[in-house]
Amino acid sequence: MRAARNTIISGTGVLDSNDEKLMALAIEQARLAAADGEVPVGAIAVIDGTVIAVAHNRPIALDDPTAHAEMLALREAGRKLHRYRLSGLTMYVTIEPCVMCIGGLVNARVSRIVFGARDDKTGAAGSVYDIGRDGRLNHTIEIAGGLLADECAAVMREFFRDRRK
Repeated sequence: MRAARNTIISGTGVLDSNDEKLMALAIEQARLAAADGEVPVGAIAVIDGTVIAVAHNRPIALDDPTAHAEMLALREAGRKLHRYRLSGLTMYVTIEPCVMCIGGLVNARVSRIVFGARDDKTGAAGSVYDIGRDGRLNHTIEIAGGLLADECAAVMREFFRDRRK
């Protein structure tokens, strides 16, 4: 693990030995989004140690403002598992989820979120809002943030730098 370079910034979530490998897969998905001209966010849905869905942002390609990586991975996971409640699922996402995505993750009853870079403008998993752990809701999520944060942030930074040229 690269804990010295990427401090966990939120949550009491404990990282295990597979978390870095799975976040690296999410980063690959983020790079695919960037190659397609989409904001580079990638997500990986895992249950019982098995990857069941991979996704990257596609709102432009799908003409769908809800086609964020997390939402697409949730939809695919639900289809594969033939259920809408996804307890036991861990979602790996390169950037801290937004309000819409954390709402979907809460409603799906996802057990755990591991994210890379924090989002100080719209983050809803500890930075601006803390929706996943709000005790007033009917479900709370274990959240760990900051895994491979430098790499995740670099993908986003490079994408927007290239767009400004």
